[in-house]
Parts: sequence; structure tokens; C-alpha cells
Amino acid sequence: MKAVVRHVYGPPAVLAVQETEPPELTEDRVLVRVHAAAVNPVDRYEMLGLPYLVRASAGWRRPRQPLIGSDFAGTVEAVGAAVTGFRVGDEVFGCSAGTFAELARVRGDGAVALKPSNLSFVEAAAVPIAALTALQALRDHGRLEPGQRVLINGASGGVGTFATQLAKAFGAHVTGVCGPTNVDLVRSLGADRVVDYSAEDFTRGGDRFDLVVDIAGNRRWADCRRVLTARGTMVMVGGAKGGRVLGPIADVAGVVLRGMASRRRVVFLLRRPAPGGPADLASHAGGRHGRPVVERTYAMGEVAQAMTHLGTGHAKDKLVLTIP
Repeated sequence: MKAVVRHVYGPPAVLAVQETEPPELTEDRVLVRVHAAAVNPVDRYEMLGLPYLVRASAGWRRPRQPLIGSDFAGTVEAVGAAVTGFRVGDEVFGCSAGTFAELARVRGDGAVALKPSNLSFVEAAAVPIAALTALQALRDHGRLEPGQRVLINGASGGVGTFATQLAKAFGAHVTGVCGPTNVDLVRSLGADRVVDYSAEDFTRGGDRFDLVVDIAGNRRWADCRRVLTARGTMVMVGGAKGGRVLGPIADVAGVVLRGMASRRRVVFLLRRPAPGGPADLASHAGGRHGRPVVERTYAMGEVAQAMTHLGTGHAKDKLVLTIP
């Protein structure tokens, strides 16, 4: 099969499409023929091997696993003997390892779900990581309740577009912060108010929020604290880039500790597998309260260009590879 591989850590130029051995089907796995795979920040970190902390599990000098990729949408090719609920030919989506490939081996116990029928493969591939991150930020960590006021800093990115739609679905009053070219997009997703950060500093206004979801990671705790209510919560999805060894961890730890000194609650979100996994997202993504927004698709051989664009920090919405 053809797959995107990297045998060393480094910039997008280390990525190449090569012929590799197809994954072997085991009894608890599903073999999926991949039609589309989203390009996520986590894939870029794996490519770079940064911060160095990630190499503790991925391989110190070079990646133990040459394949890369995490989100996918495709068609079931084969089903392991212990897996129930899927048949050959089913259209599915989910999360796994090494999904920038023609075939991916996926756990059959929650890492894959039937694709919503009203989403294309490209749209479905854009859902899993970004939507699950947004859902956990709002529902699980932010404990968002109907009628609360929420601010989403970074509302036009992959996670932000889902967070904006889901927050509205949960009955919140939503303020989205984005750049000038994305104001109309964020408004179309249901935001009650849109702040263009080039024209207005949301930390200097008079609005106060029960929940701030900071995806952009570009504002200090002192600034964000100013706009939180006395018992408000800030969920940090993104953080300052930080150093090459620990990345944003030191900065995040400092913010959490400073938050503990006040009544306000600060949480750093580490996305985790959730009961139901992609199946938990299907009702949202298949409905009108969490539809994916795709900025651009790339052919499999253009993966380096996709990673380069993602690395600029100016990608709006999701970037998706189409797999032959």
C-alpha cells in the first residue's frame, strides 16, 4: 500500500509517499480503506519530534513508527473475528495511528463509528480530534450550562469552529475571537458576538464570561482573568509554544498555579479517549450543531504543503488529505 512515512524527525520535507506493507488484521481490529485523513497539530508535533518530551514514547533518535496521521474516514475492508457492529463496505470515521495511508488498522471497540450519511468522507475526516477536543473543553472541563456566557479565543480554527457551534447547541451566549478575514465565518457558525482581534482587545472590554476556552494560547493569564466572572473557568486548549524540551508545559503549569490562588478555575485540556469515541460525535457532526468546516483539501503527495500551511498558524478551519 502507499503511505506517508518519515524515518527521521524534522520539517515537512522529511515526509514522503512510499510503498509499505499493509497492516495485518487482528481479531479485535477493523481494517479500513482510507479515503480522507485530516491534518492535525498532533501530527505536526509527531513529524517534528517536538517538544522532546514526546520522544519518550515515540522514539528518542528517530521515530519507532514511520507512519503518521490520526483522523480518518473510509470504508471497512475487513473485520476481525472479535469485532461486532461493522461489516465490509460500511462507511466509517474515527481515530487511529498511521492514517495517512491507503489502509489503516483501527481498534474496533470505540475508535471507529459509522459515518453520518450526510457528511462526505472529507468532511467526516475533519471531525474526530477537533470535535472531541471541543466537546471535552465545553462539556467535561468547562461544565458549560445553558444561559452561560462563553468566549472562544481562536474561534475560526479546527477546534474553534466546532466549539462555537457546540456552545450554541448547549444554550450558551457565545463570543468568538478571530482575525478580520474570518469574522463572517464565525458569525455564520452561530456566534452571538464576534471580536476581530485586529480591531479590538477582548481583555479590555466590559464583558465578563462564565467560561473562556483559550485555543489560540496567545494571551496571558492576567489578561484572561480580567474577563472571567468571580467563579469563572478557563480551559486552556492551546498554550504558548515554549521551549524545545517541555513545550508549553512550564507555561501551562504556571497559569494553573496562579489560577489556584484565585477563585477562578483553570484547566489544561489533554484530550483523552472518551466512552463512545467517534460514535459520541456522530450525532453532533451529522446534525446542524457541529458540522465540520474544511478550508482546503490536499492530495496525498501534497502532505508537505499541508503541514507547512498548518505550521504557519494561519490555517482557518480544517485541512484534509484525500487518499487515492
